[in-house]
Amino acid sequence: MSSDASPAPAKTPVTLREVAASAGVSVATASKALNGQGRMTVETRERIRETAQRLGFRPNSLAQSLLRKRSFTVGLLTNDTYGRFSLPLMSGVSDALVDAGVSVFLCNVEDDMRLAQLHVEAMLDKRVDGIIATGKRIDRHLPVDLANLRIPVIYAFTQPDPDAVGFESDDAGGARLAVEHFCRLGRKRIAHVTGPASFAVVHERARAYREVLAEHGLPVAESLLGAWSEAWGHEAVGKLFDGRAGRGEVPDAVFCGNDQIARGVIDALRERGISVPDDVGVIGFDNWEIVAEATRPPLTSVDMNLSALGREAGLALLSLVGGQPAAPGIRKLPCRLVVRQSCGRPPGG
Repeated sequence: MSSDASPAPAKTPVTLREVAASAGVSVATASKALNGQGRMTVETRERIRETAQRLGFRPNSLAQSLLRKRSFTVGLLTNDTYGRFSLPLMSGVSDALVDAGVSVFLCNVEDDMRLAQLHVEAMLDKRVDGIIATGKRIDRHLPVDLANLRIPVIYAFTQPDPDAVGFESDDAGGARLAVEHFCRLGRKRIAHVTGPASFAVVHERARAYREVLAEHGLPVAESLLGAWSEAWGHEAVGKLFDGRAGRGEVPDAVFCGNDQIARGVIDALRERGISVPDDVGVIGFDNWEIVAEATRPPLTSVDMNLSALGREAGLALLSLVGGQPAAPGIRKLPCRLVVRQSCGRPPGG
């Protein structure tokens, strides 16, 4: 049997002329039908579209973009190297744009000003319809100036420029959900272990924590500030429990600034023979499922709804691209509490 058979010739793309001939219309009519333009009966338009689909016709995206003066692409800029926040946000952006036929290009700029500028220039060269800027914290700009571009820019989970549109999770509202949940469970001594003082969200969440305790007439303790790490959560348990066990001052609940801290807290409590959630309930923040679900017991956590936030950012960008005005300012979207076994459900919950 011969082994040098020629490969099958590649199929040539179906042309608009072939679609028109098969549908029995002119090329101009076929083009207008597939682009949603022109005046014709519903039956004619539908027949042409069905013919194009049956033949496997794919329109020339470059030609379409030139015709409509749009590229149907959007750039997503981020310095979130590991994608902890940007990937779920991008999922929401894509969900918002897919029905409009818009594709999303993700560019990681790290914290490199030169790299960020190169990515922006490349996006402008590709004539993207707009840019969504996102990051790993809400109180820092990306290392690039996006204020005076000729295309719309939306900010999500990063500090926006003045007079721009930005989207953030409601961190204070998320903290309230956690502390109020503990109150409904009957916890009376609720501690707060969180991240570095240099983060704006640390102070927003701590303020909400104090407000809820005061509203319920419960003792308010100082928030313990440290690193965003399991090691700090482990260390913080020593500060909360050492020398206090005999005086009835130890916490019966700990609200943590992120899931890594919460996991360290739970590990340290287990080492001391303290049961979670029977003796001490624990709630984290971020709902990073790879951490929350692997914690023992599984961790109750505040979810920032980043996918929903990305969807709203994507819809806002589509509106701007379509010429609809948008009032500048920051829109805060609500968080939600995902209840697992580390604190339990309130009576009737």
